[in-house]
Amino acid sequence: MPVRARTRSRSLNATALLLIFVAAIAHASWNLFSKQASVSGAASFVWLMSATATVAYLPVVAASVIASPPHLSALAWVFMAGTGLLQVGYFLFLQTSYRLGDLSLIYPIGRGTGALLAALGGIILLGERPGPAGIAGILLIVGGLVILGIPASGGPGLATEAPRTVAATTGAVPTNTATTKPVTSTAATSTVAASTVASTGAATETAAAVTAKAVMFALITGLFIATYTLWDKYAVSTLNVPPLIQGYASLPVMALIIAPFALRDRGRTARVWITYRRQVLGAAVLSPLAYILVLIALSFTAVSAVAPAREVSVLLGVLLGRRLLGEGSLARRLTAAAAIAAGIICIAVG
Repeated sequence: MPVRARTRSRSLNATALLLIFVAAIAHASWNLFSKQASVSGAASFVWLMSATATVAYLPVVAASVIASPPHLSALAWVFMAGTGLLQVGYFLFLQTSYRLGDLSLIYPIGRGTGALLAALGGIILLGERPGPAGIAGILLIVGGLVILGIPASGGPGLATEAPRTVAATTGAVPTNTATTKPVTSTAATSTVAASTVASTGAATETAAAVTAKAVMFALITGLFIATYTLWDKYAVSTLNVPPLIQGYASLPVMALIIAPFALRDRGRTARVWITYRRQVLGAAVLSPLAYILVLIALSFTAVSAVAPAREVSVLLGVLLGRRLLGEGSLARRLTAAAAIAAGIICIAVG
């Protein structure tokens, strides 16, 4: 019996808007959990998260398969396994990025780079031709990424604060009560101050190097986002793999691939579970949930309406980083995130 095609509205009704907003909160929240647990060990956290999600969402997928049995080709199974491999790279690089950098820095860079490279991949590999809005979106994302990549000011400021830091650390310079002149020579004081300034400068350079490394890993994360986006698009649009199944397939594949590395150090994995159990459970529930909610919205709303609206998560990620993690440079990062979100919206509609 043929299935009657559903009519998809190009506008967002209240139900679709609510689903997308909850999905955006879920997406930003599980990234917050990943950031909080990033110091624990990427392999252990990702394995615990993927294994938990595999078990948690198995009944949902089983019910979907029973209700509407899919017809999967051999190539479809290859693409289902392949998305798991790509997701392994994505999550491991994401965790490494969060270990080195702020949520409000890494999250927008990863999302923005992924959207940018996916758009470029569509142009180069799929022959897509973006209109003026799409081109404007690419430029907005590039501008936002450049703004995020600008080093935070404060290097010179640290240097000027160094002498006061010495005074605060060593206390007032001892004086001769008879002459009220410093006992410590000017040359010695200058040497101490210069040494402190040099140490501060070295620390600043080290912090800048760590941030640069975090940005590099975030860019690689974006590359994985773009790759699995194009990969999954081909799977669901050309090979007719149901989106729910394609999305779920990555979870057991990830769990199987990372299991040897996570179980090799069972002590660390056990500590991650004990210390970051809430983050593991939160990411395991919210990461697939964000995608499922978007799928539900897509079932009765056009992609061109859903895709742009969900990018509010980029702004939420910056705000969560500031509010809950005390991260700085809010104005600059929020401006950059707004430009990236606007760019993604332009690409989606253009």
